[in-house]
Amino acid sequence: MSKNLLDNISNPSDLRKLNPEQLPKLAKELRDFIIDIVATKEGHLGASLGVVELTIALHYLFDTPNDLLVWDVGHQAYGHKILTDRKNIFHTNRQFGGIAGFPSRTESEYDTFGVGHSSTSISAALGMAIASNLKNETEKHHIAVIGDASIASGMAFEALNHAGVSKANLLIILNDNAIGIDPSVGAVKEYLTKVKSDKRLAAQNNIIKALNFDYSGPIDGHNIPKLLSEIERLKTVQGPKFLHVITTKGKGLQKAEEDQVTYHAPGKFDKISGERKQKEENPYTKYQDVFGKTIVELAEKNDKIVGITPAMLTGSSLKFLMNKFPKRTFDVGIAEQHAVTLAAGMATQGLVPFCNIYSTFLQRAYDQVIHDVALQNLPVIFCLDRAGLVGEDGATHHGIFDLAYLRCIPNLIIFAPRNEIELRNILYTAQTGLQHPIAIRYPRGYGNIIDWQKPFEDIEIGKGVCLQKGEKAAILSVGTIASNISEALDLVPNLCCFSHYDMRFINPLDEKLLHTVFKEHTTIITLEDGTVKGGFGSAILEFASAYNYKNIIKTIGIPDDFIQHGSIQKLQHKLGLDARSLANIFQFYS
Repeated sequence: MSKNLLDNISNPSDLRKLNPEQLPKLAKELRDFIIDIVATKEGHLGASLGVVELTIALHYLFDTPNDLLVWDVGHQAYGHKILTDRKNIFHTNRQFGGIAGFPSRTESEYDTFGVGHSSTSISAALGMAIASNLKNETEKHHIAVIGDASIASGMAFEALNHAGVSKANLLIILNDNAIGIDPSVGAVKEYLTKVKSDKRLAAQNNIIKALNFDYSGPIDGHNIPKLLSEIERLKTVQGPKFLHVITTKGKGLQKAEEDQVTYHAPGKFDKISGERKQKEENPYTKYQDVFGKTIVELAEKNDKIVGITPAMLTGSSLKFLMNKFPKRTFDVGIAEQHAVTLAAGMATQGLVPFCNIYSTFLQRAYDQVIHDVALQNLPVIFCLDRAGLVGEDGATHHGIFDLAYLRCIPNLIIFAPRNEIELRNILYTAQTGLQHPIAIRYPRGYGNIIDWQKPFEDIEIGKGVCLQKGEKAAILSVGTIASNISEALDLVPNLCCFSHYDMRFINPLDEKLLHTVFKEHTTIITLEDGTVKGGFGSAILEFASAYNYKNIIKTIGIPDDFIQHGSIQKLQHKLGLDARSLANIFQFYS
């Protein structure tokens, strides 16, 4: 038998055979295992390192999967996955065809709820607890693990408000490390900081106790004996309970503890020193940095510009504006709904709000986009980062629905730049006095133009452009997928007779250009990196129907399905959106 405890543990039933005195050694081995894999395979590091002891304690004391454990977001669930029958395949984490980077109900019975967006754990666990009561399964335990950044979200507070008056056998564990992806912000964060330094505040003036929870803590989340003792006690307490646990994000790897923002997802690094591996220098610029640097340029000349982000200050590159104009930059925490209506309020007073939200996260503020912005026709500038396929984060993070869910909203302009210069110019155009809200969607990662910082030029709203003129089929595209089309047209000589139009605007469509295209071409092919149902292609079909055109129309995009994780290149190939696959499709129509 191996001297390493982890070698002999596949699932929690194996874990429970250990003596409590052996668990600290197991924690060291589990932490090393995570570091070894993530160092070469990449992924989310700091969050999982911070909850190793808590993860062990929960699976040791509760009868998972019969007792239901819900992780919030899932960044911190690597240890959980390793201890629940996935140790031997953990090296495939986030890889194409491998296990998912977040808990997934289709992957394991121990993953009781699929996550990826924050602040859902309390609602889900409460729903499970109420169901257990209705089924007379009163012996079941229900545990939600949520971070201090996530618990400040409105949805988490809504769930706390409900849970506090329920009879649910629910344990909420606050994993408090004062950081999400960026440092936590807001009054709740400041309150938790005071609680950690003043135990009298925790005992007397406690907002959790005010919501009818049995509150305990704060306790050291890396002290296994204390964790075991307190969780064992809470198992005997009826009703809603709340355990406040203090942890260190990145615990066990010095570099990850010192630079918690970078080591949230550090890429490849040396597992001993923690030093990040130097990537080959990319001569191009990330779209995020094109946005971030451009908005600083604009803000230097337009003092009405403000920037807003819901907890994605670094990821969105709004950090550049924060560094230059901290009083005009607002990280509102994980609160997408608030971010949108805050921007709307600012717009009523003549400010020019750039509200930067990942495409997939804007889904959480759909009502606010419709009622608080579009209905009132307020000129909020939405910058939808991570549009299209995003890669290894998978189905919860792919920004493939925005064209479909935004296209039906009146007053809302929708623009998809095909390159960095177009992004720069639409940002400039948007702040010069648009009379409508606008959504600008762009992808994650690098562009393909080195010299993109050219003098600003206005973009005419609703006007597309011709990139290649031919006599046969016409290809209509929006966004950066245009580069795949250009590459595909270059692969096969006879495709030079195709036309290629970058429509740029999904709303309003350039109908003058479309009439010309439909009259000059028998076959029309539409291409987008969003869902093919309800998106850009659907808009072209609606145009053809409205004007009774009988052309052959082929729509290409993301199929009507949830797309799993993997590199963007592999996903595009699988979905037939890479240049070679597109060339084969185009040849069929030649």
